[in-house]
Amino acid sequence: MGEVNPVKFYLARYFFLALSALQGLASALMLLQFGESPKARFVAFALFTLALILFSMHLLLSNRIRRVAISKKKIELIKPGKEKSYDWDDVKSVKLIPFLNMYCLKLKGKKNKIYFLPAGNNQAMFGLFPSDSDLIPKKMR
Repeated sequence: MGEVNPVKFYLARYFFLALSALQGLASALMLLQFGESPKARFVAFALFTLALILFSMHLLLSNRIRRVAISKKKIELIKPGKEKSYDWDDVKSVKLIPFLNMYCLKLKGKKNKIYFLPAGNNQAMFGLFPSDSDLIPKKMR
């Protein structure tokens, strides 16, 4: 079964959280260093607003990014402590998001889409030529 590297998975899952923490830290440092200046207050406010936007993006997207193991017969959603298997007949659609090098999976009977990273480290830049596309049935692509 093809499964993504855990480091790559956690980097994708917590990317927006790390960026929001850095933006919040930058805004706090801006206020501490140049607090009396109106320009510094405006920049700190802009950085803090960006931090809140990135944090809300993390809250919206992090639950949908999952670890997935793919084989020719089934697809497994991996959570810590439990795994759930689905046959390819249960999959409604699989789409590649090229510039993020991520797949979007829609299961039959489920409301939300699931996003996952492709397995393997030999991916082309920006996901233009995914190497694990032979694992996904042609009717799903």
